[in-house]
Amino acid sequence: MSSFKTIRTRAEKRKGGPKALEALLPAIPDATSLTKLGDDRALAEMTKRVFCAGFAWSVIETKWPDFETAFLGFQPTQLLFQPDDYWDGLLRDARIVRNAPKIMSVRANAAFLQDIAKQHGSFGKLLASWPSSDEIGLLDLLAKRGNRLGGNTGQMLLRVLGFDGFVTSRDVVACLRDAGLDIAEEVKSKGDLAKVQAQFNAWASETDLPYTHLSRICALSTGESRAS
Repeated sequence: MSSFKTIRTRAEKRKGGPKALEALLPAIPDATSLTKLGDDRALAEMTKRVFCAGFAWSVIETKWPDFETAFLGFQPTQLLFQPDDYWDGLLRDARIVRNAPKIMSVRANAAFLQDIAKQHGSFGKLLASWPSSDEIGLLDLLAKRGNRLGGNTGQMLLRVLGFDGFVTSRDVVACLRDAGLDIAEEVKSKGDLAKVQAQFNAWASETDLPYTHLSRICALSTGESRAS
């Protein structure tokens, strides 16, 4: 496997030098901020990621204020008190995207968050305590206990919420394959995810960089520099 120094050097050349590359890196994730994350905001982001999958993101963003109103500000407890008639009404609500499985995922994920809150205090506190070296364990939890939160949806959710982790975008996967990692062009299997996790763990030990930066630099070192 290539050292991360080689990958970073290539990214710097592609982006105009060390300072230019640094300017493209996101803020370092802050675990303290995660502990303050309200479960309503966690549910809102879960819902946004679920609805954006397969839809134009611009459509969801335009309608988002109405989503907030229709789903009662995404307060899990309040939503779980709502009768079936409320949920049936959402299926006819023109303010939102009327996709029945995705609408019902909000109800399921509200229950998921309530269960997490009973065990850990809040979803944000769970994220703050979860090690980046086991992101794949967290993704597995989202896939198994959440609703429609598997695959790239779960990865993007963690990134948006501020968890320090990698994203297996096409550019990141291309970087990993170029570095010598034996994985498929689309990382979907648990075996490939485990290989990706192990490589990022190795690069984290090599560089002391946050996983979010490793992922972004990896993406910027090749391809078209999509989400990283």
